[in-house]
Amino acid sequence: MNTVAQQTTPSFESVWAIMQELTQAQKETDKQMKELQKTVFGMTNYREEAEKSRADFDRRMANYREEAEKSRVDFDRRMANYREEAEKSRVDFDRRMKKIQETVGGIGDNQGSFAEEYFFNSFENGQKNFFGEKFDEIEKNLKNSWKGIKDEYDIVLYNHASVALIEVKYKAHLNDIPMVLRKAETFRILSPYYKDFKIYLGLASLSFYPELEKECINQGIAVIKQVGDTVVINDTNLKVF
Repeated sequence: MNTVAQQTTPSFESVWAIMQELTQAQKETDKQMKELQKTVFGMTNYREEAEKSRADFDRRMANYREEAEKSRVDFDRRMANYREEAEKSRVDFDRRMKKIQETVGGIGDNQGSFAEEYFFNSFENGQKNFFGEKFDEIEKNLKNSWKGIKDEYDIVLYNHASVALIEVKYKAHLNDIPMVLRKAETFRILSPYYKDFKIYLGLASLSFYPELEKECINQGIAVIKQVGDTVVINDTNLKVF
């Protein structure tokens, strides 16, 4: 027996239900499309704002680099001017210092020369009887050197057995005493002819102070100084070197 399938006609209710579902699906699709459009539009705005921000950043960075370059150029210019002025000041300072040194040195040399001439003339004109002896000859500014040793003796007096070595200062100081004491040693080396002579030492100065005079006497050095218009010699405790 043959069986024929019975076809069922959709009811209105089922068709309506399907249409409702399709309508709801369309609404959901439309909603999703709107959300997508909003997202795409937002991304577009974001890109535009980002581009604007980048362009503004590039502009500000360009302005900053321009200002920085101007500042560097101005700094280099001011530094160049400063170095130029500093060099001018240094040259001027060196020139003035050199002039001062020449002036001071010239004054010192003139004072020293005056003191040497003063005492030398005093000895030459009759002040040869001192240290308990009479000296026959006198020399000034005697220089000698031998085997790396050299020295200068401001005033030297001689007789047949003794030598007097006188160091002259315009204004003597305690620091001069060791140098005076070395004169006896260097003179014996540089002038061997007088190695067996008695050697006396004297310090002559236009200005003495008590401590200096006392130390000279303690060391056996004669004190030779100006008192008014007279040369006075203090040979208390004089030693033979």
